[in-house]
Amino acid sequence: MANEHTAAQAGASDRSVLDHIRELVAEEQRLYQIGAPTDADQERLAQVKVELDQYWDLLRQRRALEEFGRDPGDAQLRPAQIVEKYEG
Repeated sequence: MANEHTAAQAGASDRSVLDHIRELVAEEQRLYQIGAPTDADQERLAQVKVELDQYWDLLRQRRALEEFGRDPGDAQLRPAQIVEKYEG
């Protein structure tokens, strides 16, 4: 997934960010539907949740930058530690 993070940081379009969010949501749903998830499934689910938070944050940043006449490509994928502190 490192390539996708790099693409987002390099100024991916809103569409590509939304496409990635859709892929993550589909994977999250698939993982929730597993009857007896393995430890690896549980770990991946936790990773997907964090990555979803990061990409929703990236999309919000892009839209805010655009709203104020700035380049949405300047938005950065923030570290999980920062994004996860928003909720609470």
